[in-house]
Amino acid sequence: MNDLQTLRAALVPGEPAQDVVDRSRHRLQNRMLGAPRRRLRPLAIGTGLAAVAAAAAVVVATLPATPAPAPSPQAVAPVDTGRQILLAAATVAERTHVGTGKYWHTTTKVGNEAWEYWTTTDGQEWYRTARTGGKAVLASRPRPIRLTGAEVTLSQILALPTDPKALREWLAKGLAHNKYPAKERDMAVLDSLVMLVSTVPSPPAVRAAAFRAIADYPGVHALGTVPGGEGVELPGGGRLVVDPETGKVDGSSVFRKADGTPATNSDGDTYAVSAEWTDDLPK
Repeated sequence: MNDLQTLRAALVPGEPAQDVVDRSRHRLQNRMLGAPRRRLRPLAIGTGLAAVAAAAAVVVATLPATPAPAPSPQAVAPVDTGRQILLAAATVAERTHVGTGKYWHTTTKVGNEAWEYWTTTDGQEWYRTARTGGKAVLASRPRPIRLTGAEVTLSQILALPTDPKALREWLAKGLAHNKYPAKERDMAVLDSLVMLVSTVPSPPAVRAAAFRAIADYPGVHALGTVPGGEGVELPGGGRLVVDPETGKVDGSSVFRKADGTPATNSDGDTYAVSAEWTDDLPK
């Protein structure tokens, strides 16, 4: 017996008989040869996802390409042409020379009657009516130019702000200073702006600012072409007739009733106003 055999005899107290070893080896061989082979499978959830993915790939491959949906057009708020008319008039007014002179001459007519005024920059005024016998008469005291709820001098008119927002604020501040009712100030400012583009000797930049300020009011709408230019409806029922080519306001549209219709005298005659600079007084 060699050393290994001696060690084995010491560690294994009783070695099984040879016939026992032979029978055990034979049973193991039979089991290995007769057992059915098994395949390793992925987890069930993995199998399901793989099947779904494969099916989806087949469907995508067989369907025709679907075009991408066209982007929906962005909604654009319509622009009222009334605002455009006023802005166009502002552009023309800004570069139109209104002339100069010693007197600002205004004429108001209705039926067979007429009133004329000649005003200097320091407020001196002459007037002529049917009662003055055709002569211009010096007023007893200087008369400021009236805007709605406020009196200003011609010098103040010439120095008015030329920014639309600043012009509105200047007018509103004057109304507040004169205790004009707060709830009526916004419309009073609008009335003053109308005067600045029609009857008041506003310099070009001020007239342009007034047109733009009027255009910013909500409720400004075009009324279409009318005698004298393009009609523009204003908030509160007023109306302006503007010639976009000259930037001038038709004087017959300045005097309006609350419903927007032309103001008339008791005989139904409408009013008209015109204004210009001049160096001459009537003799």
